[in-house]
Amino acid sequence: MLSSFQIQAPSSAFDVDLQHKIDTKTKPPGSLGSLEKLAFQLGRIQGKTTPDVSRAKMIVFAADHGVVDQGISLFPQEVTPQMVMNFLMGGAAVSVFCQQHNVPLRVVDVGVKVDLDDHPLLTKHKVAYASQDFSQTAAMTSEQVTKALQAGVDEVDQAIAEGSQLLMFGEMGIGNTCVSSCMMSALLGDDATVTAGRGTGLDDHGVSHKANIIQQSLLRAEQETGQRMADWSSQTLAEQVGGFEILAMAGAMLQAAKQQTAFVVDGFICSVALLFAHKVSPLVKEYAIFAHQSNEQAHQRLLEFLNAEPILSLDLRLGEGSGAILSYPLIQSACVFMAQMASFESAGVSDQA
Repeated sequence: MLSSFQIQAPSSAFDVDLQHKIDTKTKPPGSLGSLEKLAFQLGRIQGKTTPDVSRAKMIVFAADHGVVDQGISLFPQEVTPQMVMNFLMGGAAVSVFCQQHNVPLRVVDVGVKVDLDDHPLLTKHKVAYASQDFSQTAAMTSEQVTKALQAGVDEVDQAIAEGSQLLMFGEMGIGNTCVSSCMMSALLGDDATVTAGRGTGLDDHGVSHKANIIQQSLLRAEQETGQRMADWSSQTLAEQVGGFEILAMAGAMLQAAKQQTAFVVDGFICSVALLFAHKVSPLVKEYAIFAHQSNEQAHQRLLEFLNAEPILSLDLRLGEGSGAILSYPLIQSACVFMAQMASFESAGVSDQA
């Protein structure tokens, strides 16, 4: 499955025309800052000098995690299905922000521990009723890795077939900051004391306990595989310490890039999904727009590793895709100025200092 993501870099055929159009708008060169970089990136991805993201879609992947049994979260697993229902009923932060910006929301069950009732906004791609407790055994089987990735692929294919020009991803799953921190440690070799954060509000003791569980889990996995984590393949890493919704997001990102469609990366957990996708195919990053820098301590490290420039810095740590949808109006603005802002020539304004 992982070898099937053959991604091409965005074409450079329009680079000169894009930069010329940006530079000849009625403004000093570079004065729109990051909006100019966004416009250039989107134009490259879409292969035109007037990019358009008016048709966007938010996809939130949900799953539970066996490692919650180790007391690494303030909240019980019952909160995962409760919050999924809150998404579906329109009461969550990501729900109201999607409504505000007229962006359709889709929630995907890839591993919630209970069966969810049918709902028009819900897709059921349940891989299993939660992953295994990776402090004790591998998180999932190779077949489950494939199913989780495929859930993301299927959702992206459907969204693009329906006309979506920009995809935004979010997640829900009690314990998934611990899973993300563990995956980050495995991917970058960082100590768990660096990658473990407060998540939904842990105190210092809780963060220390989370870090210890992560270290124990990685040691267990190294002993079980007979390999140092630095030598793990993407497949082995996913099986040993992955999470269903994180892998589904990674599959969605890889498929969006394969389909040459831009996507928005939310906060810490979503960035770990991109980090995993980047290990599979580094070119996936060319299609990624980074929404914000979150309050999680390890997120800054991730952004620096990925050489990413997030649009916002609002001290967010909610997840759900909330930061992604909050960044959407600015992404739209990058397209609006390309389409509607006058050029020096059309406005009859001198471009000479």
